[in-house]
Order: sequence, then C-alpha cells, then structure tokens
Amino acid sequence: MISCFDKSTVMAKPWAEEGYLCYCVDLQHPRGETREGNIIKVGADMHTWIPPRGEIAFAAFFPPCTDLAVSGARWFKEKGLHRLSDAIALFARCIDIAETLECPWLIENPVSTISSYWRKPDHRFHPWEYGDAYTKKTCLWTGNGFVMPERRPVFPSKGSRMHLLPPSDDRADLRSITPPGFAQAVFESHHEKTHPLYNRNSAYDCRIDDVRRSPQSP
Repeated sequence: MISCFDKSTVMAKPWAEEGYLCYCVDLQHPRGETREGNIIKVGADMHTWIPPRGEIAFAAFFPPCTDLAVSGARWFKEKGLHRLSDAIALFARCIDIAETLECPWLIENPVSTISSYWRKPDHRFHPWEYGDAYTKKTCLWTGNGFVMPERRPVFPSKGSRMHLLPPSDDRADLRSITPPGFAQAVFESHHEKTHPLYNRNSAYDCRIDDVRRSPQSP
C-alpha cells in the first residue's frame, strides 16, 4: 500500500496493522527510508519518487491544497501563477502515478479548482459520516475499482473544528490529517484476505530493488 503526501501515516495504519507493508511519502519525513513496523516513511520529492516494484494493494494521494482550495480563492491573484502551476503539477503527478498502478486509488482534496482544470470529483464526504464528529467537506477523485465505503454517520458535535485552529507553524499539517474513521472504512472496503500481499501470519517486504518474503514475529 502506498500513501503519498502523508506525514501523519493515518491512512496507512489500518493496512499496516493487518500485515501490509506501507510506504508513506512526504518531504517532511527524514530523507530516505525509515521503517517503523510495517510503515516505511519515505522522505522524498513526489516529482521524482517512483513507487516500489511488486504488487500494490491500494494507493492514496493527498496533494497540497493551499493553492487550489476555493476557500483561498481571494488570495490567488496575490500568490501568482507560479504557485498555482506548482500545485497543479503535483496533483497531475498523482494522476500519472495512479494511472500506472493496477490497484484501486484515491486522490483527496477539499473543494478546489481541480474541478475546473480536470474533472468533477467522484465522491464527496464529511468526517462525521465516518465516525469523526466534525465537518470538513472533502472531495475524492478515484479510479481502478475504488469502492466508496458505506457511511457510518455520527452527530457532528465538534462542528467545523479545522477552521477554528489558531495560526501556528503546524496548522496546515493538522488540517491535512486524514480522519481516522474514513481511513479505517476505506481499508475495510478494499483489503482482501486472499490478496498476495496480505497474510495474517506473514509480512511481504516489497522494496524498490527486490521483492522478498520475510517472516513476521508472532
């Protein structure tokens, strides 16, 4: 499983806990590869990063939304065309990678101008629809057999808490964290116990330079 632009690793955790090897790519991770259990944090630039060889069960992409989200439209002119073109290029890179993979995939962004530049999203949701009690309208562009999980709504008692976060150095990171309930629901909709990458008693270590099976400790 791969999860790109993923500092928090929340999207990968359900997969890792069930024996899948997960690559979480983000420039904020330490450079190179750092393994923590079944999660490999990859500090790399998505412009040049290449997915590992071998079968991939699922792919998720969370490209930066700061220069694409319609909520920031009033600042587009001030930011200039270079910021916009850089953001579109990163989104396009996600599409390029996704379309080479033989697995279900999603690309996540808030309500953004991508709908005008590319196409309308396939799905929309709020975190409260998957057990996390706050609102944040989120769009998904999906492909290759992606199945939108069944909704498990709760009352959004926390409201739009992301908009209430005070200014800070890590505000953007906090706003971008995948809702855990949605991450779990996506996993449950897509993992298969018969998949060659999945086995409760073993982990399959699919690195860039080889594909090898390594026993998992009991």
